[in-house]
Amino acid sequence: MTVAAMWEARAADGRGAELAAWVRESVLPAVRGTAGLERLEVFSAPGERVLLITWWSGVPVPVADPPAELLGRPVHRWSFTSEHVEQVEQVE
Repeated sequence: MTVAAMWEARAADGRGAELAAWVRESVLPAVRGTAGLERLEVFSAPGERVLLITWWSGVPVPVADPPAELLGRPVHRWSFTSEHVEQVEQVE
Protein backbone atom coordinates (compact mmCIF):
# COMPACT_ATOMS: atom_id res chain seq x y z
CA MET A 1 0.00 0.00 0.00
CA THR A 2 1.35 3.41 -0.98
CA VAL A 3 0.25 6.53 0.89
CA ALA A 4 0.78 10.03 -0.51
CA ALA A 5 1.10 12.66 2.20
CA MET A 6 0.48 16.24 1.09
CA TRP A 7 1.71 19.20 3.13
CA GLU A 8 0.74 22.68 1.92
CA ALA A 9 1.60 26.06 3.40
CA ARG A 10 0.89 29.62 2.33
CA ALA A 11 3.62 32.07 3.16
CA ALA A 12 3.14 35.40 4.85
CA ASP A 13 3.14 38.26 2.34
CA GLY A 14 6.48 38.52 0.57
CA ARG A 15 7.95 35.43 2.29
CA GLY A 16 7.29 32.71 -0.30
CA ALA A 17 10.95 32.31 -1.24
CA GLU A 18 11.89 32.00 2.44
CA LEU A 19 9.21 29.38 3.03
CA ALA A 20 10.38 27.34 0.02
CA ALA A 21 13.99 27.60 1.26
CA TRP A 22 12.92 26.44 4.73
CA VAL A 23 11.29 23.36 3.17
CA ARG A 24 14.42 22.56 1.13
CA GLU A 25 16.85 23.20 4.00
CA SER A 26 14.88 21.84 6.99
CA VAL A 27 12.16 19.46 5.88
CA LEU A 28 13.84 17.56 3.06
CA PRO A 29 16.93 16.59 5.11
CA ALA A 30 14.65 15.55 7.98
CA VAL A 31 12.61 13.10 5.90
CA ARG A 32 15.28 11.81 3.49
CA GLY A 33 16.39 8.34 4.46
CA THR A 34 13.30 7.74 6.61
CA ALA A 35 12.10 4.14 6.48
CA GLY A 36 9.25 3.76 4.03
CA LEU A 37 9.86 6.97 2.07
CA GLU A 38 9.62 6.20 -1.64
CA ARG A 39 9.55 9.63 -3.28
CA LEU A 40 9.22 13.34 -2.51
CA GLU A 41 8.46 16.44 -4.55
CA VAL A 42 8.26 20.14 -3.74
CA PHE A 43 6.01 22.48 -5.74
CA SER A 44 5.30 26.20 -5.64
CA ALA A 45 2.05 27.87 -6.65
CA PRO A 46 0.59 31.34 -7.00
CA GLY A 47 -0.27 33.01 -3.72
CA GLU A 48 3.14 32.17 -2.24
CA ARG A 49 2.15 28.57 -1.55
CA VAL A 50 4.52 25.65 -1.15
CA LEU A 51 3.39 22.04 -1.52
CA LEU A 52 5.33 18.96 -0.46
CA ILE A 53 4.12 15.53 -1.57
CA THR A 54 5.76 12.46 -0.12
CA TRP A 55 5.02 8.84 -1.07
CA TRP A 56 5.32 6.16 1.61
CA SER A 57 5.08 2.40 1.81
CA GLY A 58 3.23 2.45 5.11
CA VAL A 59 2.51 5.23 7.57
CA PRO A 60 3.83 8.68 6.57
CA VAL A 61 6.16 10.56 8.90
CA PRO A 62 4.65 13.93 9.89
CA VAL A 63 6.27 17.08 8.52
CA ALA A 64 6.98 19.88 10.98
CA ASP A 65 5.39 23.31 10.82
CA PRO A 66 7.60 26.16 9.63
CA PRO A 67 8.38 29.09 11.90
CA ALA A 68 5.17 31.03 12.53
CA GLU A 69 6.53 34.25 11.02
CA LEU A 70 6.79 32.55 7.61
CA LEU A 71 3.12 31.53 7.55
CA GLY A 72 0.12 33.39 6.18
CA ARG A 73 -2.24 30.71 7.59
CA PRO A 74 -1.94 27.32 9.29
CA VAL A 75 -0.41 24.42 7.34
CA HIS A 76 -2.82 22.04 5.61
CA ARG A 77 -2.16 18.28 5.59
CA TRP A 78 -3.83 15.39 3.79
CA SER A 79 -3.01 11.73 3.26
CA PHE A 80 -4.25 9.65 0.35
CA THR A 81 -4.03 5.94 -0.40
CA SER A 82 -2.99 5.06 -3.94
CA GLU A 83 -5.83 3.44 -5.88
CA HIS A 84 -4.40 3.33 -9.42
CA VAL A 85 -1.02 4.02 -11.06
CA GLU A 86 -0.48 4.10 -14.79
CA GLN A 87 2.63 4.93 -16.79
CA VAL A 88 1.73 6.93 -19.89
CA GLU A 89 3.80 6.65 -23.05
CA GLN A 90 4.70 9.89 -24.75
CA VAL A 91 3.31 10.31 -28.26
CA GLU A 92 5.68 11.91 -30.72
